[in-house]
Amino acid sequence: MKTNALLSLLLIMVTSLAFAQSDFNLDSSKIKWVGKKITNQSHSGTLKFKKVNLKIDNNASISGQFEVDMHSLTNTDLSGEWKQKLEGHLKSDDFFSVEKYPEASLIITKVNSIKNNLYDLTGNLTIKGITRPVDFTLTVLDDKIESNLTFDRSKYDVQFASGSFFENLGDNLIYDEINLEIILNKI
Repeated sequence: MKTNALLSLLLIMVTSLAFAQSDFNLDSSKIKWVGKKITNQSHSGTLKFKKVNLKIDNNASISGQFEVDMHSLTNTDLSGEWKQKLEGHLKSDDFFSVEKYPEASLIITKVNSIKNNLYDLTGNLTIKGITRPVDFTLTVLDDKIESNLTFDRSKYDVQFASGSFFENLGDNLIYDEINLEIILNKI
């Protein structure tokens, strides 16, 4: 009897906390970004997580806070001198002002379970010290967590070649929407 009660209690404890921060491999986890111009040209790259604090229990309750190291911003579609130039430009005050704002963060504020392991979330995204709400989806898999998020860079004072700030940009217009594919690998 005591063994069955103890096993039941242990099972409840294990299933109520799906995973904790220490269960993620932040070195292999990443954020893939894509930005596009009006000419259909695009650039892509990655960012690294600095900290992840995510809790999901079996009642579809999710809480979490994510910090991103903006110094880790890299470009993956160019090489050599052009890669270095683009990375420097993206880190400059024209875009993300990485020296002034070395971190970006996201705090989950609302959760809606769609079906098993798929959630609609709302969070507060902070970039360049500016915080705005953002909606995104999150999928919990056996070996990783995946999410897709799109944010409007103009809402975070990222003005370079933005139609929200400048007129008559022609082929130089860069769309405001930045697409992020987030992959958190479990250990």
